[in-house]
Amino acid sequence: MKTPKTRLLDVARHAKVSPATVSRVANGNPQVDPKIQATVLVAAKQLGVDLTQSRKNRTIAFVLGNRDTVNEFQSKVLLGAEGYCAQNDWDLQFISFRRDLNAPPANLQLPHALTKPNRPGGVILSGTHSVSILAALREKRIPFAVVGNNIVGDWRPEECDCVYTDDIRGSAELTRYLISQGHSAIWYIGNLRLPWFARCAKGYEEAMKEAGLEPKFREIHSEDRELGYLGVKSLLASGERPTALFVGTDQAAAGVYQALQESGIRIPDDVSVAGFNDTIGDVLHPGLTSVREFPRELGTHLAEFTLRRIHEPDLPPQQLLLPTELIRRESVRRIAPAPDRAARTQQTNAY
Repeated sequence: MKTPKTRLLDVARHAKVSPATVSRVANGNPQVDPKIQATVLVAAKQLGVDLTQSRKNRTIAFVLGNRDTVNEFQSKVLLGAEGYCAQNDWDLQFISFRRDLNAPPANLQLPHALTKPNRPGGVILSGTHSVSILAALREKRIPFAVVGNNIVGDWRPEECDCVYTDDIRGSAELTRYLISQGHSAIWYIGNLRLPWFARCAKGYEEAMKEAGLEPKFREIHSEDRELGYLGVKSLLASGERPTALFVGTDQAAAGVYQALQESGIRIPDDVSVAGFNDTIGDVLHPGLTSVREFPRELGTHLAEFTLRRIHEPDLPPQQLLLPTELIRRESVRRIAPAPDRAARTQQTNAY
């Protein structure tokens, strides 16, 4: 049986390069010319040799961008990625990364772990990232996969390995459900500076306009529980009285619950509430109607795409869109439609 060293020598002879070059390719050294790297990888594939088996660092870096905490959603993404890496004999390294999302690429510094000689073989980008980090990873020739819903700035998803949640369709479905329950004064609470809130807002707006209703937004530049809490407090202070609230995440919805309860407003008797991502909907009281994403599966596919990119760097970029599921719970109740809406419905039915 051939040793790993012997297999590398076979690849070097087949590719007509030095064993040192094969070793550098195997370890992901970015200094190797791309054409030479491609030649070595083709030779290894023809010989049935997995060069990554000889890597000194069989680690994928999970880079969580610009988040203060690892919330329930990110925890499940992380677990999915970790499980896939473990099944394939790779380790997962967690890195928290905070940088100005509007900084130009020239001013962005990658985490030290990604610039040292014995760096991880690839990167999973979760949390919130700017287009600058995509450019920096490409420049360093570091394979990566990214959560496509969470990039700030103009970018070309078709040029990246990315996994999406179909959040625009999911948020439109949730909005249509609220409308079907008689609600027309539906407000969206979120932080539209952050891409996943903005994407959900897009689906909400499309469904509202489709129904002939005016979209209404309460934007707070925060995240998680604080966002929902401040959003409701400011909405109530303005004198608005919605019949339903669509909150951009379950975590923000928990803050909405707290603010409503402090104000003596009952859910769903006085106002219906719905969230998005369904990570804590079943532990809130009353149970939160939400749109279920599949974060563990999201993490699994991110790890799969990253490892595939390491093994086959010349593959065309891959994109995957994961579906969502509307989960109905007790936080939404049916009400009598507003008179003007009821009249429109009757008029529509007459034709």
